Amino acid sequence: MFDLSGKTALVTGATSGIGEAVARALIEHGTLVAGAGRRGARLDELHAELGSGFVPLQCDLSDRKAVTALPSRAADAVGDVAILVNNAGLTRDNLLLRLSDSDWDEVLAVNLTAAMLLSKGVMRGMMRARWGRIINVTSVVAATGNPGQVNYAASKAGLTALTKSMAVEVASRNITVNAVAPGMIGTAMTNELPETRKSAIAEQIPTGRMGTVDEVAAAIVFLASTEAGYVTGTTLHVNGGLAMI
Repeated sequence: MFDLSGKTALVTGATSGIGEAVARALIEHGTLVAGAGRRGARLDELHAELGSGFVPLQCDLSDRKAVTALPSRAADAVGDVAILVNNAGLTRDNLLLRLSDSDWDEVLAVNLTAAMLLSKGVMRGMMRARWGRIINVTSVVAATGNPGQVNYAASKAGLTALTKSMAVEVASRNITVNAVAPGMIGTAMTNELPETRKSAIAEQIPTGRMGTVDEVAAAIVFLASTEAGYVTGTTLHVNGGLAMI
């Protein structure tokens, strides 16, 4: 089940956290992964560890020209992209009254505009192949909102709407477009929180714990699979019951 042998993927934000876990999981299921990220040294480390199944592509998703060129670079590296995982995300948190224009613009550029441009860039190849999977990583806050994250929440809600609209446009070509919305996930950032803070967060979650990056990656592997061919335009929430949507 979930055999992705012979498939190719482009995963953004592949140098850490959810993106790294997704790259590893896709490789384990037979996918050749082009991993994109800003940190060239970390990309090289992953290439050394994961071998020929991982092709590093350094890219700054806040640079529109670099984003537009990324699908062609990925195609040159691994072949036409069959699976696109728009995972890279950026936060610039502040209350709206204190939020700068640049913090709004940069978050929207990385979290929403880059996902649109990359989807557009891989879509023709998917249409020619009559098979494709686009998976956008959104967030529980796209549905619930969160004070101090108006830019982040708006970008992720926009990504949800983008997912639905694209899904309708390409469904007849055997291309699915879905979203995965993580809740509180244990990452290097959350691991640095004081134990009292982590305990307080866990108390808000019905399962009593934060999720893992591997659990999010598993949901993405499912949506990338042939078995998920009749699932499109949906958002799969991975949040331990934090928001039952």
